[in-house]
Amino acid sequence: MSPVPALVDGFGRRVTYLRLSVTDRCDLRCTYCMPEHMAFAAARDRLGVDDLYTIAGAFIAGGIRKVRLTGGEPLVRKDLPALLERFAGNLQRGELDELVVSTNGSRLAQLAGTLVGSGVRRVNVSLDTLDPGQYREITRGGALADVLGGIDAALAAGLKIRLNTVALRGVVEGQIDALLRYAHGRGMALALIETMPLGDTGVSRLGQYLPLDAFRRQLETRWTLTASPARSGGPASYVEVGETGGLLGFITPLSCNFCAACNRVRVGSDGRLYTCMGHEGSVDLRPALGVGGAALDAAIRGALRHKPERHGFRVAATGLAGGIGRHMSVLGG
Repeated sequence: MSPVPALVDGFGRRVTYLRLSVTDRCDLRCTYCMPEHMAFAAARDRLGVDDLYTIAGAFIAGGIRKVRLTGGEPLVRKDLPALLERFAGNLQRGELDELVVSTNGSRLAQLAGTLVGSGVRRVNVSLDTLDPGQYREITRGGALADVLGGIDAALAAGLKIRLNTVALRGVVEGQIDALLRYAHGRGMALALIETMPLGDTGVSRLGQYLPLDAFRRQLETRWTLTASPARSGGPASYVEVGETGGLLGFITPLSCNFCAACNRVRVGSDGRLYTCMGHEGSVDLRPALGVGGAALDAAIRGALRHKPERHGFRVAATGLAGGIGRHMSVLGG
């Protein structure tokens, strides 16, 4: 049997990274992600483990080397261990380089061992502040102690962790030094992410937005930042912090567009393929399920031919423009 051709989009970019959302549900209500009273998709619209894995398998056959499981919050899905077990086989056979999970950390203490046992070696944990009251306000009710306990459990289980911090204006300026010391003191990298105009959350996007190019210059007045060749397979560019020896990443969809090197696509828990996070368009892969591998492969390749060159997010005088109606929880960022 001849090998399956690599997955390539219409601009010649090879696609090697799949972000697979297993649920849009979350146990938090972060102000930059969703409104306080979020309407989630009906359970009947969420694919089962078999269908999610079939879709992922088609991508793996086409050369995907990295799969990240996202949400919503992926650890709230009760049958997640069954899906992890499937991917463990791909890792063992050398068909995947890595399986990674993004989580808010609230259930990490209970599931860290399960992740490690399935071959997960690295997780990203969302953490925007080390102040319990501020954390509760940002997440609309979350408990910081649960996340910190989950991080401790994950580190003890042998997982590598990168903390993801949304650069919220009025929050990150007062928290960044403590977050750097906390992360680097435990051997974790830290990445700052600009807020993006995804869905109506009931909070001003422009009020939250802090351009990271300017914020980096502020950091350089008190921290020694040296460009690092480190890469994690995504859009983050890293520097090494001289005073701590740790890595600090910058993810800048608005202040410094990174689309030219895009190597990823996203699939929602309902089976819709999104070739760009910053566009409304998607392709429903469900009709190809059960028809045969060739139909699924053709649907994927057809969608990739229309993958946009770049997202449409931009900063305007009246707010963050180019926004879309879909909430971040649908695809996990």
